[in-house]
Amino acid sequence: MDRSHPVARITEKVSGSALFAKIAPSLVPRLDRLVYKLTGGRRMMSQGPVPTLMLTAIGAKSGEPRLVPLACIPDEGCFYLVGSNFGRQNHPAWTTNLMKNPRAEATFEGKTFVVDAHLLDSAEKAHIWPHIISKWPNFDIYVERSGRDLRVFRLDPVENP
Repeated sequence: MDRSHPVARITEKVSGSALFAKIAPSLVPRLDRLVYKLTGGRRMMSQGPVPTLMLTAIGAKSGEPRLVPLACIPDEGCFYLVGSNFGRQNHPAWTTNLMKNPRAEATFEGKTFVVDAHLLDSAEKAHIWPHIISKWPNFDIYVERSGRDLRVFRLDPVENP
């Protein structure tokens, strides 16, 4: 959905609110996983002005697969993920999982593939941040609200896993 669409503008405004940051973490991922399951991986509830993918990463402590829906920025064959955690103070668990186990699986637009995750260093992040913000300005709100440096990952599809 184009960000200029009225529904997209409302979604962007609501998702940048402090109330959304309190409610969304317990509700949105559950609904996304349900819609994902019901549609055979073709859709998620939160798809809209920013694309969404389903990431299956290995838990850093448990060693078990963890399924998490995430906003993503597709860019020239790779995907960028921002560990915003809806602007909350702590880094989301999936970022720790990728730091320990960078090989993961992603499903985007109904296609599943293996990816390698790369945590961007400060120079790489500074280079891509304007592009990320152009796609989802709320990430700047999340930085301000959280008071932390958000982790940004690039997911590169693996040709022959």
